[in-house]
Amino acid sequence: MAEIALGGRGTAQFGRTMSQQRRLSRTLMYVLMLFLLALFGFPLYYMVIASLMTQAESYAWPPLLYPKSWVFANYPDMLSRVPFVQWFWNTVVIAFFQVLGATASSTVVAYGFARFRFPGRGVLFLITLGTMMFPGQITLIPQFIMFHRLGWLNTFYPLIVPSFFGGGAFNIFLMRQFIMQLPREFDEAALIDGASYLRTFVSVLMPLIKPAVATVAIIVFMNSWNLFLEPLIYLTSNKYFTLAVGLRFWDAQPAQGELTLTHLMMAMCVLTAAPCIVLFFAAQRVFVRGIVMSGIKG
Repeated sequence: MAEIALGGRGTAQFGRTMSQQRRLSRTLMYVLMLFLLALFGFPLYYMVIASLMTQAESYAWPPLLYPKSWVFANYPDMLSRVPFVQWFWNTVVIAFFQVLGATASSTVVAYGFARFRFPGRGVLFLITLGTMMFPGQITLIPQFIMFHRLGWLNTFYPLIVPSFFGGGAFNIFLMRQFIMQLPREFDEAALIDGASYLRTFVSVLMPLIKPAVATVAIIVFMNSWNLFLEPLIYLTSNKYFTLAVGLRFWDAQPAQGELTLTHLMMAMCVLTAAPCIVLFFAAQRVFVRGIVMSGIKG
């Protein structure tokens, strides 16, 4: 009996120890999450706060954590100084066609990799994935020469047309993984009923892969909205600038030698970042669902 009692006390003590360890681990995890939230969230918070400060407050040291006087007039003031609406519209046009082209082309290519068997399919798919290992900057010079000879410089064509040819290796991979998880019986049943491959793809598979299509569209939109290097190289006229390029070139100096109007710059940053932030939180469930159902798990 004494041995049983000792064993019971030992088990209870072990249980309390494990419970304490779990609580400690959970506490440390919460502390780490709060630290990361502060680390990544503070720049966004300061951007919004600085956009409502006066010029003097935006240059204060140490930096102010909140404005002493809330100046909402910074936004109309900024809009009166730069062609923000034109830059915004340029960015929307480029993003729309990039989303359209990249989503459509990557879906078609992924369908070919997932459903058709042809010689060299595996090698070609590995080569496609291998392109993700190389930075896009290595092709900038050849592309610039090609677009220059086509007469496409200072137009939106260099930023839009390439999106209709493949849509990017990652997008192809994501769509392929999603399609491969769908039973082939759907395709076979449609083909037996007399449907063509195109009809099978449009009428049978497309309704089933909407989460993956939405995920790719969100990723492409965010990448396109924040695109900087390519518009910087191909667009030279102020009227064709995107928001990212316009923000870079606008120093908000009303006169020679005066300080940059940081508070107005922050106001423009807020309006530039707002669409991506709103889109992500609005489509977060669809985005996560598309990633998880594609078999890409962190």
